[in-house]
Amino acid sequence: MDSSSTESIIQTASALISGRAGEPRDWNRWKSLHADGARLIPIGTADGGPRTPNVMTPDEFIESRSRIFEKEDFYEWETARQEFRFGQLVHVWSSYEAARQPNGAPIRKGVNSIQLWHDGSRYWILSVAWDATEAVTAAKA
Repeated sequence: MDSSSTESIIQTASALISGRAGEPRDWNRWKSLHADGARLIPIGTADGGPRTPNVMTPDEFIESRSRIFEKEDFYEWETARQEFRFGQLVHVWSSYEAARQPNGAPIRKGVNSIQLWHDGSRYWILSVAWDATEAVTAAKA
């Protein structure tokens, strides 16, 4: 089940946003991983300005990323993690890499700060905040 463990829900979320350009993503399944009121918060720049958080709902994330995924191959996978638990709340620091092909040369490296809630039967994503930097590859060097 996609949401039976912290590992499975995070792996499922990454797998669902990964794929070839123009390949449909299963956004309904992806949204089913998120609690009502969930927030997605990339730290980035707009028009070359300062790096700031952009707070989005899951639907706003889908709208913003669908345009990118329509034009570009994108694959993301976890490279390391730390978990902190208290009661029904879990905080996961999840390092990741992203590339244009599965396990390819990274185009980006970053960290996700993920807050999960266990309702007694499954995990829900409450929020994900992330910061990423462009990866330096041999082709760019």
